[in-house]
Amino acid sequence: MCRWLAYSGSPLTLDAVLYRPEHSLINQSLHARMGVESTNGDGFGIGWYSADGSGDGTPAVFRDIAPAWNNRNLRELAAHVRSPLFFAHVRASTGSAIQQTNCHPFRHGRWLWMHNGAITDFQRLQRDLCMAVDPALFPAIEGSTDSEVMFYLAVTYGLDQDVPGAVARMVGLVERLGKEHGVPDPLQMTVAVSDGERLWAFRYSSQGRSRSLFYSSKAETVRHLHPELHFLNEVSDATRLVVSEPLGNLPGMWNELPEASYTVIPAATAEDYLPFVPELP
Repeated sequence: MCRWLAYSGSPLTLDAVLYRPEHSLINQSLHARMGVESTNGDGFGIGWYSADGSGDGTPAVFRDIAPAWNNRNLRELAAHVRSPLFFAHVRASTGSAIQQTNCHPFRHGRWLWMHNGAITDFQRLQRDLCMAVDPALFPAIEGSTDSEVMFYLAVTYGLDQDVPGAVARMVGLVERLGKEHGVPDPLQMTVAVSDGERLWAFRYSSQGRSRSLFYSSKAETVRHLHPELHFLNEVSDATRLVVSEPLGNLPGMWNELPEASYTVIPAATAEDYLPFVPELP
């Protein structure tokens, strides 16, 4: 399994989140506390959107098969790239090849996608899942992971129009095919997806025992609880993080995303999260 984080808010250099916290994602690549594996050294990736809105709106992606903890290029980029919305992922392969095209996040147009978890017995379901991908999208699949197929299924099912609905229909297909092929509890996932303006994060599993996922409290709440964190004076109240596991032990900072739910940042409602229910496509 893997560890990941997603950031949305005031522009920051990536190293402020990737390297500086007590239990940063780079620390988690060697010493994860809540994952199935404590070491996540089968590659890494970062994806980010421009801080000044320049370019065509598509995100940049940097991925490598080397471990994140000793990658000098990652450290160099993180210290200089400034972004209002970025993803980072450290990988522990569940069986697929260790190759650059299998590293997260995945990109299609303006969309970024990353995943922790697995489709159980993916090889048994793979053909039927791939056949459900829009034929026009199929050539864009570069790797061999279940995560990338999940992404292109969500694009097929209308990610551009309705993100929660598209993800729900993707999950519904996996559940249906799992039942047809005699695969009990076929899906385990925490997923982040973004179009550069908003960030969605989902926590779901067929068993109802999903991998860990947390979101940060509002910046104004954390400022009140921890006035010693002076850098919080520089970020907006809309700034939030979603992480596989907390980046430190600050009381009041982290909230567990409930089972079978999703969050949207910036939020469209007063609710921090909403229920997630699979749908049949």
